[in-house]
Amino acid sequence: MKKAMIAALVLSCISAAARAQNSVTLYGLIDEGINFTSNTHGHSAWQTKSGDTVGSRWGLSGREDLGGGYHAIFRLENGFNVNNGTAGQGGRLFGRQAYVGLASDEYGTLTLGRQYDPTVDLFSGMTAAGGIAGDVSAHPFDNDNTDWDFRINNSVKYTSPDWHGLKTEAMYGFSNDTNFANNRMYSAAAQYRVDGFTAVLAYLKMNQPGSANGAAATDSVFAGSSQQDVDAAVSYAFAKTKVGFAWSHVDVYDPTSNVYFGAGQTQLPGGGIWQSWKFDNFELNAKYFFTSTFWLAGAYTFTDAHLHSTMGEFQPKWHQLSLMLDYDLSSRTSVYLQAAYQHVVSANTHTGFDFASMVASAGTSSGPNQMVGRVAMIHRF
Repeated sequence: MKKAMIAALVLSCISAAARAQNSVTLYGLIDEGINFTSNTHGHSAWQTKSGDTVGSRWGLSGREDLGGGYHAIFRLENGFNVNNGTAGQGGRLFGRQAYVGLASDEYGTLTLGRQYDPTVDLFSGMTAAGGIAGDVSAHPFDNDNTDWDFRINNSVKYTSPDWHGLKTEAMYGFSNDTNFANNRMYSAAAQYRVDGFTAVLAYLKMNQPGSANGAAATDSVFAGSSQQDVDAAVSYAFAKTKVGFAWSHVDVYDPTSNVYFGAGQTQLPGGGIWQSWKFDNFELNAKYFFTSTFWLAGAYTFTDAHLHSTMGEFQPKWHQLSLMLDYDLSSRTSVYLQAAYQHVVSANTHTGFDFASMVASAGTSSGPNQMVGRVAMIHRF
């Protein structure tokens, strides 16, 4: 009898230890609110909108201890629209993230699947769109993807361990095409942190983004022969305030459209052909904590574009201001107010570039100005 009890006790301890070494977590977040747009094709608009500040989602993440400081990891994450229950990211089941990999305490992490690229991981959070306020602060057309518009398929990513405040990432996204270079992607970024100071440098290159099976699939922001992003940012956190500056430069060659207005709105009159779209975004952002649960954030972005075509060069400019006031009801639930304003200095292209068009709005304005307001809540589980 004693032997049976001892054996049962040993088996119970082994089972408990195994459970302690392995874990699967179910998690999620719901962001839902009401938006007002001052001018959408000449009319104001009221909407309920899901996931404007952070995308509504649910997911599973797992970690298995392999011993010797090594771990097997995975993540499956679904994005969805609270208003109608549909899946986001083009209807993909796990469109936000889907990857598996190995992690080492000493050597870093290697993951494979559909993932965020290094510019999103390390640079995006230094901007208001990626780190604070989401859609209302996104740069025009989310040209630099700081608002997390697309992920990379067929990708292999390496993330280094933290070394005295320095962290690096590198990624390659396969085209999965017989033409190896068709819709491939590569990216790298480095982040350095010491005390309250953070600095980031990042780079991304894509060839033929937008094809169905490649690295940057049909959810990419631009369609064209290639895209290149160069990013840099710095920030400093004081006791109650964090201030930052971010710059990004985006080149899109042989462009045909972007997701915020289609080919019809980008078509030049008289049969002109676009050769390249180039954007420089300069952003100042700040966040101030009245208390640990009540804060105000704001950002100003100036975007200078150079649009080259067979009909000449055009230089539209955008001025954008955004604010967000947040109060945390608990560690899981927040309520917030947002307001944003955009003014475009038209270059008279006779295309959608002549009109204000904020990512958070209900659609393109009929003039150079557009305002957006939002009242919403976030619940995490």
